[in-house]
Amino acid sequence: MSLLEVKDLATHFRTENGVVEAVKGSSFTLDKGETLALVGESGSGKSVSALSVMQLLPYPTAFHPKGSVRFEGTELIGAGEETMRGIRGNRISMIFQEPLTSLNPLHTVEKQIGEILEVHKGLTGDAALERVIELLNLVGLGNVTARLKAYPHELSGGQRQRVMIAMALANEPDILVADEPTTALDVTIQAQILRLLRDLQQRLGMAILLITHDLTIVEKFADRVCVMTQGDIVETGAAKEVFANPQHPYTQRLLGAAPSGQAPQPPEATETLIEVEDLKVHFPITKGFFRRTVDYVRAVDEVSFALKPGHTLGVVGESGSGKTTIGLSILRLISSQGRIQFGGDDLSERSFDQMRPLRRELQIVFQDPFGSLSPRLSVGQIVEEGLLVHERQLSEEDRDARVCEALEEVGLDPETRHRYPHEFSGGQRQRISIARALVLKPRFVVLDEPTSALDVSVQAQIVDLLRDLQAKYNLAYMFISHDLRVVRALAHDVLVLKDGKVVEHGPSAQIFDDPQTDYTKALMAAAFELEVAHVDAVSS
Repeated sequence: MSLLEVKDLATHFRTENGVVEAVKGSSFTLDKGETLALVGESGSGKSVSALSVMQLLPYPTAFHPKGSVRFEGTELIGAGEETMRGIRGNRISMIFQEPLTSLNPLHTVEKQIGEILEVHKGLTGDAALERVIELLNLVGLGNVTARLKAYPHELSGGQRQRVMIAMALANEPDILVADEPTTALDVTIQAQILRLLRDLQQRLGMAILLITHDLTIVEKFADRVCVMTQGDIVETGAAKEVFANPQHPYTQRLLGAAPSGQAPQPPEATETLIEVEDLKVHFPITKGFFRRTVDYVRAVDEVSFALKPGHTLGVVGESGSGKTTIGLSILRLISSQGRIQFGGDDLSERSFDQMRPLRRELQIVFQDPFGSLSPRLSVGQIVEEGLLVHERQLSEEDRDARVCEALEEVGLDPETRHRYPHEFSGGQRQRISIARALVLKPRFVVLDEPTSALDVSVQAQIVDLLRDLQAKYNLAYMFISHDLRVVRALAHDVLVLKDGKVVEHGPSAQIFDDPQTDYTKALMAAAFELEVAHVDAVSS
């Protein structure tokens, strides 16, 4: 008998517009010590299936018209709260997708892990503290005694994910459900987390149910894979066999959808649009009653580069390396030192008000479109906002025409402009963000991790869209990302950052094919470790 048996599971949701069939009839098993991956695009039913196993859905809004979920023979569908309390967090634990929102911002690391030990094991005081330290050492957090009193916002993304894993492992579960555990992490941190999970699995003998849209991780990490689309599992098998010889058309399309190749040849350009010289962003560290400055956090330190029209500069590096800070500095959204030249204008001496006439030419697309789009405004109002500020002479009809044109250019139906952001998918929201940036016809766009949380098929669509728009309008891009595959597909030049400093800078082909510094080689090796098997499988 398998450790977990899911048979013909259906999960539906009651809404104002009727019943939504999120999962229609899924079946799979999970054995002790095995890793099973549920893969598919957003909305395919992956996370809903995992939450159904844990019975964490908002019942009775969610309900199961049919199906069974058995853990060691015990039926979980409809099980009482006492039964689920003995299983949830104890026998079956879960790592959620975004650790910053999953961890309590008001509690320290020690308190959050200690709470689990107290509820399930009855451990308190020194015994609980000893176990917390043991768990944090187990997940390789580093400098554990100093981290015990830290709050989630004081940790990096990789550190927060390790804390989440420590919480999930506190009671040595039989099954670990990992929902997109590496989505927003740098490639080096991704590799570390995956190695950590593999090592812990072997040591503790637990099974892992991996929920992800990252096919390179599945190929490297999973024993078996279930491919989901529109609430159905359409293909199941050993991971290597499914990747080497996919049978279902959807699986074939999914495997071939990842961004690939190199950036198209840029147009010849003699003039330089942006020139940055000796850029510095230092944040003061203050102490004492009078908050005297005792040191500085050197977020960006002596960075220089140039960018021509129609060209893309890829900026890569681990979290905290200064990537986003550079983009915000160029847009004069944060203070900086050094020279920033844009089309002959020196931006470094301009105040916030003096920057306003240039804002229409300098735009940004943020990492999280759901967070950066106002939920209170319709899509039309969001895209129109820049026109109301910078092109006041336009009539209402002209503004509406410009909004429709911008939406059409990013592949959205102009009729959707009356809807709100929550009514769109992640990929569609990112297209709305791009339309908002492009409606003012800018010359330079900062793209801050615009594809990191998107499915591979949607990533490829956004990459193609950005390429087309760049060719059409001769746009200059600064593309900030930790996904080196996407950077290679878009960037003509690459800037590699570490601790705020440039460690390598040159043409994309040179950086990817012949990195010179140890740090760049480590970045490429981490990306290659996750990617090579998938590439081989697709090419075969």
